[in-house]
Amino acid sequence: MKRLAATLLLASLCTTPAFAGLKPGANAPDFTAQAAVGGKDFTFSLAEALKRGPVVLYFYPKSFTRGCTIEAHEFAEAAESFASAGATLIGMSKDTIDTQRKFSTEECRDKFPVAADPDLSVIRAYDAVRIAPSASGDTVSDRISYVIAPDGKVIYSYTDSAPDKHIENTLAIVRDWHEQHQK
Repeated sequence: MKRLAATLLLASLCTTPAFAGLKPGANAPDFTAQAAVGGKDFTFSLAEALKRGPVVLYFYPKSFTRGCTIEAHEFAEAAESFASAGATLIGMSKDTIDTQRKFSTEECRDKFPVAADPDLSVIRAYDAVRIAPSASGDTVSDRISYVIAPDGKVIYSYTDSAPDKHIENTLAIVRDWHEQHQK
């Protein structure tokens, strides 16, 4: 029986997604970035957003690709739930601000901003770089979601190339944080 339990535990560990580069407890690198919401440009500041509560920062490989579009739709559907739990939601990829402007309207449905990081500076700072498995070998961001507490510490990170659990997992963490920090 113990052997079966150990085998099941080992199997579950081998099939879980890889973990993001920044671990819970790490300081989240501060940044500002050009972003768009509803097709309108603005400068997103992590420091300013953290003054209002936790931030869900999710990295995705490329706007308008199948998985990234699915993820954007699901985050858009949950945007009000994140806001009601006091969290700011922002997506980021290496796409240009022109692409993000269009993506923010068409796929994010004007519900939350997406930031442009064409030089990969923020993506690298968050250890979210991935070499795309294409003939060109383009460098893009991995699909990683972080929840950052107002003190600037990472309280959750999740890496999985499938978009399925990113929304559910980060929303559960934000709700838990909100419950523990209500005044």
